[in-house]
Amino acid sequence: MRIVIGGQVEKAEIEALVKKFSGEQVQTMIKSDLEAAMAIKSGEADYYFGACHTGGGGALAMAIALLGKQQCATISMPGQPPTKDKVEEAVAQGAKAFGFTGDHKEKAVQYLIEALLKR
Repeated sequence: MRIVIGGQVEKAEIEALVKKFSGEQVQTMIKSDLEAAMAIKSGEADYYFGACHTGGGGALAMAIALLGKQQCATISMPGQPPTKDKVEEAVAQGAKAFGFTGDHKEKAVQYLIEALLKR
């Protein structure tokens, strides 16, 4: 599985969390949000993770523009941390791009990796 990390904040920390929770099972790339969304659209990457301060603005704006809203999911927002159920539902519905707030990155990445590795 190939995960590209876009969004606006904490990209290196998100990459480290992906590696922590996935071990050797996932390849990661850090790119600008435009390049990351293009990587999903072209098939260079399988999933997009991005963080910003709202979870759905800078984290997903380019992904929504290039992939469409149906392939994108905001899994946390300020005051609304991610839940396993919401993450599993987004993955089951076919989302490929996931946005969350930087302060929720640890649980967001953990739940996403768990759900994606079950597929």
